[in-house]
Amino acid sequence: MSEGDSPPTAAAGRTAVPLDDIDRQILGRLLEDGRISVRSLAEQVHISRANAYTRIGRLVAEDVITGFTAQLDAQRAGLGTSAYVTMSIEQNAWRDISRELRRIPYVEHVALVTGDFDVLVLVRAPDNLALRKVVLESVQAVPGVRSTRTWLVFDEVRGRGATWTD
Repeated sequence: MSEGDSPPTAAAGRTAVPLDDIDRQILGRLLEDGRISVRSLAEQVHISRANAYTRIGRLVAEDVITGFTAQLDAQRAGLGTSAYVTMSIEQNAWRDISRELRRIPYVEHVALVTGDFDVLVLVRAPDNLALRKVVLESVQAVPGVRSTRTWLVFDEVRGRGATWTD
């Protein structure tokens, strides 16, 4: 970034945190294997363990890294039915709706989007009956939801996700 340039912005007007090549390598390795030891991580990116600990701590403190989680195979975890639910909502209702959707069991992901609908929700449920209850009794009951449309997922392929390595 040259002098006078403003930093790039992230979603919701938050300013992106400047990352150097080492930060990107650390993030890439953590995205590949969130259980990698700091010792191994430091060796792979050619820095000391102390530097690796410091950088990871800074990335966490600056909310670049927002958590460490396990990735599940939904089928093997008993969540055999997945669907995308598109929603049309009342104008200015996003904050309240997003807060309510986060409280509904089996709702995995919620996104405000552009296009023919306003919100895209990923639901993973044990079966069609549970999915039906989530959509008809919980999602549609949220104040501000005008309409929904459900798209059943037949099969999925997991992509690479965010990455900084080639």
